[in-house]
Amino acid sequence: MGNNHLNNSSETRHQFDLNVACIPSNYSRLIARELALQVPDLTELLDMTGLTTEQFMQEDTLLTAIQQIQIIDNGLKISDDKAFGLRLGHRLTPPTHGAMGFLASSSPNFLLALRAFQAYLPTRLNFARADIVVNADWMEGHCYFDVDLNEKNQRALSEVFAKIIYDCAEFILGRPLHEGITYFNYPEPSYSERYSEFLPGKFEFNASGLMVKVPLALCEIPNTSTNHENYLFAMQQCEVMQAKLLSNGNTNKYKIQKMMLSHPPGVLCEEEAAAALFVSKRTLARRLTKEGTGFRKIRDEILSQQAVDYLRDSNMSVDAVAALLNYHDSANFRRAFKRWFQKTPDQYRQQLNGI
Repeated sequence: MGNNHLNNSSETRHQFDLNVACIPSNYSRLIARELALQVPDLTELLDMTGLTTEQFMQEDTLLTAIQQIQIIDNGLKISDDKAFGLRLGHRLTPPTHGAMGFLASSSPNFLLALRAFQAYLPTRLNFARADIVVNADWMEGHCYFDVDLNEKNQRALSEVFAKIIYDCAEFILGRPLHEGITYFNYPEPSYSERYSEFLPGKFEFNASGLMVKVPLALCEIPNTSTNHENYLFAMQQCEVMQAKLLSNGNTNKYKIQKMMLSHPPGVLCEEEAAAALFVSKRTLARRLTKEGTGFRKIRDEILSQQAVDYLRDSNMSVDAVAALLNYHDSANFRRAFKRWFQKTPDQYRQQLNGI
């Protein structure tokens, strides 16, 4: 990765295992797409990662921080465009960030969207953190990378961060965020004139840290595209993921939960999960048994928690909750709910309401 390392971190780094595979591989496939690589060309992008082309092409493959950083490094070497980080940021639309992106785009305002990134960014990219500071007139969005990065990787990831923030702001405000100021903690690059093609605000270099600064009044403008039920749904998914996935990262249960929460509810099957972990279904079952759990138990834990969250925190009908959890027949959902809680969804909601 080179010997010229930059440290973009607050005083205390977040501690995590560089070798835990938890980063969705869709980010890296977007790198391949931006580079216009064909399948035979992927070996160059995957150099020094230990990944095969077949593994990389599987949607459920998870990467370690070391593998992700190596792929970024390889991608920058393959690209002949110094502004590749800005181009990659342009590809990272909200849907590419899973539940976190859904939560940000459905947030009531831009400030709460940024709070979503602050709370849940480590569940998508475990070596990155966001911190939101609000004062009387401005909102400051800081980003830290808890790994040593070479100069090119540092610059590319910083450009990606800035582009994601500006795109999120434009989605919520309905117009480009010209009033924003981005502070980059590296020298002005030779291609700096291209920044204005991707970033509508002002930017400064040689700053003490990576930060996007936005007038607070703009951060509090209501999001006309917000949907309260969607916001609750995304928040619950993110909370479950954060609570269950940021601990025990080496367990098979962790890996299964991560995969389940990156799919629509209830869709992932045991065969697909085993294939993504490159083991047989029987081996996966044996490993989960050793951890005191099983595939169906993990799925039921996630679905049952999401179900009670909807019943408690929204006015959605039981049929609507069943549909959100991908039960095509609400009668099947009612039977499953009674198996989980020994009461029907309606009885559960009545009990919550003290009826």
